[in-house]
Amino acid sequence: MNGEPARWTRRHLAAPAGGAATTAPVIGLPAPRVLPHDDIWDLWPIQEEDGSTSVVRGRELWMALSAPAAGHPEERHDRARLRLLGLDADGWTDLGHAFADGASPGSREWSGSAVRRPDGTVSVFYTAAGRRGETRTTFTQTVVEARARLVTDGGRILLDQAAEHREVLRSDGVTYLPADEVEGGPGRIRAFRDPGWFRDPADGREYLLVAASVAASAGADHAFMGAVALAAAEPGGWSLRPPLLVADGVNHEIERPHIVVHRSSYYLFFCTHRHSFHPPGSAPTGLYGFVAPRLAGPYTPLNGSGLVLRNPAEEPDQAYAWLVLPDLKVVGFLNYRSTGGPDPWTAGPAEARAAFGGTIAPVLELTLDGAATSVVVPASPGARR
Repeated sequence: MNGEPARWTRRHLAAPAGGAATTAPVIGLPAPRVLPHDDIWDLWPIQEEDGSTSVVRGRELWMALSAPAAGHPEERHDRARLRLLGLDADGWTDLGHAFADGASPGSREWSGSAVRRPDGTVSVFYTAAGRRGETRTTFTQTVVEARARLVTDGGRILLDQAAEHREVLRSDGVTYLPADEVEGGPGRIRAFRDPGWFRDPADGREYLLVAASVAASAGADHAFMGAVALAAAEPGGWSLRPPLLVADGVNHEIERPHIVVHRSSYYLFFCTHRHSFHPPGSAPTGLYGFVAPRLAGPYTPLNGSGLVLRNPAEEPDQAYAWLVLPDLKVVGFLNYRSTGGPDPWTAGPAEARAAFGGTIAPVLELTLDGAATSVVVPASPGARR
């Protein structure tokens, strides 16, 4: 379907980093926690097939990653579980772990997406990290689908805990490198994760976008080749296609890729940390994006550089894992606020924990005008709607 992928290069990143139009406001404190004893991050809605957020009995259904709020915040990735959340006029409701203990083929559950089918079941696409029962933490990553019924329990809406979990995609070792190696430090884990479900209105077909890693092109640093993989639904399963986008020697970990169709244009969004760039810190932690006339491309970087939304300079790590919804609302989570001390990833557990948000960030909104974007700050920044 698609030919050569778009290339995100140092030339793009040399463009101005953006001003007010691409900068989030400083988030005030205190920030109310959705779960008092657990961190949550990487939020996404259960969506209908048209992209809208599912509403059941007057309550929106959302998913997030969760882990007990203890120890160094970065250790949460080694204990991550899928969490189900409800949202109505009274705020967020915790609906517990999405699935039963040990249901995943991995040792922990990482980010993904979910879509409610016409028969009422929900396809949850997520990342199985590691292997079930492993005694040493590994970083193997595969894409799993759990097809679950919605059930009621004492008035609560839940996912059927007995859902089957089935691996549907893994890196092929040819176009996409195996996601099972650690090369030292944050932002250096090869990726095959964060499946983002998308139905193309042009052909009605289902696709998955996956954060991946590819081999280096000539002259590029092999450690900084993040990519957005594409897979298409086939009668017998999912078929890997060539990547939509390659960060050509400039970034190692593109995360949470997803597409929003707006005014017949295809907006490809993803996020990444400042320490994932080459060299580290050469671009800000932020939401980045490209735009194309169709899914296959050709893709043009938004705002010249690709930068859509960055944290303010005085709070470079305040929020992360942004997801753009079809109504152009932007959701994310509170990450680290600045303390004047060491980098939060290298700080001690107590210092890092004191700086960590671990809950849902205030919602922002985008305006899109061709390849130009700007951030809108809502009058009530804590409100979802």
